[in-house]
Amino acid sequence: MVNVNNELGSELKPMPSMAASAVLPLLLSILVCPYATAAPATGGGASCGYTHLFSFGDSISDAGNFVTFFPGAPATALPYGETFFRRPTGRFCDGRLIVDFIAEALGLSFSPPFLGVDRTAAAAEFRQGANFAVGAATALGKDFFTEMGLSPALVRFIPPYSLDVQMEGFKQVLHLLGPTEQERKGIMSSSLFVVGEVGENDYSYLMLQNRSIDAVIKPLVVPKVVAKIENAVKVLLELGTKTIVVPGDFPMGCLPRHLTMFQSTDPDSYDADGCSRRLNDLIQHHNAAVRTMLERIPRDDPAVAVVYADYYGAGLEIIHNPLKHGFAEDGVLKACCGDGGPYNSNSFVSCNATSNLCPDPTKYVQWDGDLLTEAAYGFVARGVLHGPYADPSILSTCRC
Repeated sequence: MVNVNNELGSELKPMPSMAASAVLPLLLSILVCPYATAAPATGGGASCGYTHLFSFGDSISDAGNFVTFFPGAPATALPYGETFFRRPTGRFCDGRLIVDFIAEALGLSFSPPFLGVDRTAAAAEFRQGANFAVGAATALGKDFFTEMGLSPALVRFIPPYSLDVQMEGFKQVLHLLGPTEQERKGIMSSSLFVVGEVGENDYSYLMLQNRSIDAVIKPLVVPKVVAKIENAVKVLLELGTKTIVVPGDFPMGCLPRHLTMFQSTDPDSYDADGCSRRLNDLIQHHNAAVRTMLERIPRDDPAVAVVYADYYGAGLEIIHNPLKHGFAEDGVLKACCGDGGPYNSNSFVSCNATSNLCPDPTKYVQWDGDLLTEAAYGFVARGVLHGPYADPSILSTCRC
């Protein structure tokens, strides 16, 4: 494969696009946009007025970047991808991700993963956007974790695709799509950006090395993570974007893998849903810091929208009320695909072709112990597209 950017060396490779479509007529765009009508995944163009979707983050949004440099990852084999694509696509899910549902609603094709696309084909592959999110990625760079004293073995496991590196990858794509400054400004002003969610992996790596949440992570690490997110938002604003969605993190204390790894014998450590109070408190602290940061970012242009997406609230809603939203009660804290135990997530990598697989993933919130099912992601996506889990909702920002 040809490197997209010589300066970043082997860290930036690519992969082919999944879908392509013709641009919808301008008249259809004008008719559809005011009503914020969702378009099918294969609908081309921008029925909502957006011409591109660019996303950054970790495995919540990774459409195949991680498996490009780690081809032995579980997401390269079934049952990953079985629900929608009927094959593994590199997504850590049984089907579509939140960013995929957003692309469908905007009338855009699914954004292809940045790593793996040949430079000569990049302009064509990324004509409706690109996905820069990488599974297991962090907001902070690997050097930070080395300085924090994490074991070399754990540091090696951290992908070299921190949020800063992902942003550099986007700048490369922007110049490929828009050779002139005027073209780049046009792309920026008509594109939707999703920055995150990101940060949960930073905290998880530190907790695996017994770093204190209250003494180390909250006071020292959370501000650094949020500063990286702030920098990414400011870079995009300086480049001329008009709409950025910044999600908060999901309730970490409700994930099967974390419930397995950080078990407690104290019943007061768990809330009424069975989630870890300590872990969820950390994520609420992170999310509050992100919201505060977004509120203080200056917006000189009234046309600019910086949207906070409440992934935490949406995730907690289906955990609180699974039956109301079509999920089974036993699919709330137990992984659909796993290897046994109270949460069906006994080991760090618990989902593969020989795993215990639930009969119906659409009834489960949790997919593989660390990520959610397509059904859960669909619920979250609807909440940020239409509200109430984004203010303003994404579709209300349609640009006709």
